[in-house]
Amino acid sequence: MKDTQAEPGVQEAATMRSHRRTLVVWSQSSGLPVREPRPRLTRLRRARRGLRIGVLLIIIGLTPVARAAAGRWRILLPATVLTVAGVMLRSGQASIVLLPGLVLLFWAPLVPARVRADRTRSSQLERELTACSTTAHRHDLEAILDRYPDDVTLELRDILARQHQASARFPVTGQ
Repeated sequence: MKDTQAEPGVQEAATMRSHRRTLVVWSQSSGLPVREPRPRLTRLRRARRGLRIGVLLIIIGLTPVARAAAGRWRILLPATVLTVAGVMLRSGQASIVLLPGLVLLFWAPLVPARVRADRTRSSQLERELTACSTTAHRHDLEAILDRYPDDVTLELRDILARQHQASARFPVTGQ
């Protein structure tokens, strides 16, 4: 018969191992290295990594669209609001706002975008042309502009015409 009383250290080791699973090998591999099972976190990490890469690619792809829309935001903002409101309220009479929203959305790419450098150049040109305040000065400048084609001098002519209209509305007296 076996001795029913075991040593104290052996009994403690047996109780500590009792909650562990015992691994059973059904078939032995012939010299192949044993692969440990990957934890489930790798799938989650792969999914997160794929999501991050996908978002980054979307941002990179939409950057040129955002740059193009930056100069046209004054048209795109109301167009988007009208289109979204029209889609949300499409069952009632308020869906009539969908049509103007779509028209503005399709019209926005046709409007040339004004870049900040163009605006600063144009405002500087207007300030320089304010020096031509007398009619004799204006006639001399118009005679110079007549020597060049209209497509080259169009911006200058527009600025001069606006200044002339402003001076006709608000005549400067006392000079």
